[in-house]
Amino acid sequence: MLRKFGILIVIAALIEIWGIYMVNRWIGGWPTFALLLGGALLGGWFARAEGRKVWAEAQRQLAEGQMPGHSLLDGICVLAGGLLLVVPGFLSDIVGLTLLLPLTRPMYRLAIYGWLANKVRSGSFRIYGGPRRW
Repeated sequence: MLRKFGILIVIAALIEIWGIYMVNRWIGGWPTFALLLGGALLGGWFARAEGRKVWAEAQRQLAEGQMPGHSLLDGICVLAGGLLLVVPGFLSDIVGLTLLLPLTRPMYRLAIYGWLANKVRSGSFRIYGGPRRW
């Protein structure tokens, strides 16, 4: 699993470098840099705003005595989207933006929920870091 993840990271980095290079050839170096910097700044602001909304929803659900399951998955999506928007590259910006948008976030939330459900059903989901006995 870790090896597949490493290969995926290398492939994604190569695609990002290729994308930056192609945009650089198309519009020039400074405009490409401005796009990357603007995307990171705007993405950070948008992630913060969406994070506040998700946090408020989770607090509301807890105050009503409900488990904030959807809000927690939304929080994971917002965190991942914010991180992807800060990482330089256009592909990561597109994926990060779709993770932040309330219209597209349910697709990711459903995928994460399905992945977690399969892990729990198969018994391969483990939580580490419980209380230690000295």
